[in-house]
Amino acid sequence: MSKFLCVMVTGISGAGKSQAIKCLEDFGFFCVDNLPAPLLPQFADLILHSGNAMRKVALGIDLREGKFFKEVSLDLQLFKQKGINTWTLFLDSDNATLVKRFSETRRRHPSGKGVQEGIQEERRHLRGIRAQADRILETSNLTLSELKEMIASSLPTTLQKTLHVTVYSFGYKYGIPTDADMVWDVRFLPNPNYVARLHHKTGLVQSVRSYVLKNQNSRIFLNHSFTTLSHCLPLFIKEGKSHLTIAVGCTGGRHRSVTIAETLSTFLKKKGYPVSIHHRDLDHSDLR
Repeated sequence: MSKFLCVMVTGISGAGKSQAIKCLEDFGFFCVDNLPAPLLPQFADLILHSGNAMRKVALGIDLREGKFFKEVSLDLQLFKQKGINTWTLFLDSDNATLVKRFSETRRRHPSGKGVQEGIQEERRHLRGIRAQADRILETSNLTLSELKEMIASSLPTTLQKTLHVTVYSFGYKYGIPTDADMVWDVRFLPNPNYVARLHHKTGLVQSVRSYVLKNQNSRIFLNHSFTTLSHCLPLFIKEGKSHLTIAVGCTGGRHRSVTIAETLSTFLKKKGYPVSIHHRDLDHSDLR
C-alpha cells in the first residue's frame, strides 16, 4: 500500500469545507484549500518528491473551479496511477441551513448568483462527484466539535487516530507554562532537595527517582494519574483533539516534577501515544 494519501474535500458551499480542512490540519495533514484543478497533476509530483513531508495531504476544491470540475475524476485517477491513495469527502447540508449560514456570514454565493439559485446550480454541478465520494457528511445539525469527530471517524482505517502528548516538568518559582492543558502540582511529595546526597542531582538520576517513587503518596498519585489519563485521552481523541500538553510542577523543577514527568511519559509511550518530554527548568542553578 502506498505511503501517500490525498483526501479531497469538496461539497456544497456553506456546508463546512473550510472547517473540515482545518480539522484535517489538526490531524496532521498538509492542507491546501482552493487549489486550481489544472494544477493537480503537478501537485501529485510534488507529493511524490516530498519524502515524508507530504505523506498525508488534504485538498479543498469547490464551485469556484467551475468548468475544471469535470477533469477532477481524471486527475484522481492520475494520482492513483502515480501511487497516491485518494479518498473523497463530500460535505452537504439542507437548503434551509445553507441559506441561514450565508445570511449570518453575509457572504455572497461563489456562483455570483442569488443564494437559492446558486445552491441549486451547485447541486447540479456536483451531482457526479457526490456520487463518487467515499464519504458524505451531512452537516446541517453538527457543531464544530461534532464535525471534527465525524471527520476523524470517517477517515480511512489506515489512518489511526491518535493524540500527540507533550509532557513538561517545571518549577513553580519560574512560572506555570502558558500552553498547558493539564497542570499537576507535585510539591506535596518528599523533596530530594533537602537530602544532601541528592541536592545537586536531578530527577533524571536513578537515585533521585528512587527516593521520590518509593514514597507511598507518590505511588498513589501515579496510580490515580494513570487511571485519569487512561480514561480521558481516548475521549480527547473522540472529541477530535490532536495534541495535549501536561505540565508537572514542583518548587524548582529539577527533582520531583522531572521524576513524575518521566514516569508519566513512560506510561503513555507504553500505551502507544506519541510523546515528547521537556524539562523546562532543569538547568537552573539556584537550587532549592
